[in-house]
Amino acid sequence: MAKVYHALVCCRAGMGSSTLLKIKADQVISENHYPIETEHGNLDSLTYFKGDLVITMSDLTEDLAKDHPELYCVGITNIVSKPEMKEKLEAFLKSKGAL
Repeated sequence: MAKVYHALVCCRAGMGSSTLLKIKADQVISENHYPIETEHGNLDSLTYFKGDLVITMSDLTEDLAKDHPELYCVGITNIVSKPEMKEKLEAFLKSKGAL
């Protein structure tokens, strides 16, 4: 059985933008059969998150990468763009040798 990667979809408050981001991520993951499971939260959720990947808005990725170098951070510019989400999730999976 292939490894399943765990992703936290988050933004500052964990309300509007990350909710839309999670919906789009789940659609792309499902359509492409990627081995990724998502959960939703805010930046405080990172304290307890033990997964592999953080999906967030592009303006947060630089700070997250500094504060959590153990996590692969995907920054999305356009939260409704499936092509952008697909490209960045594929880059993550390729970095793990899963694609």
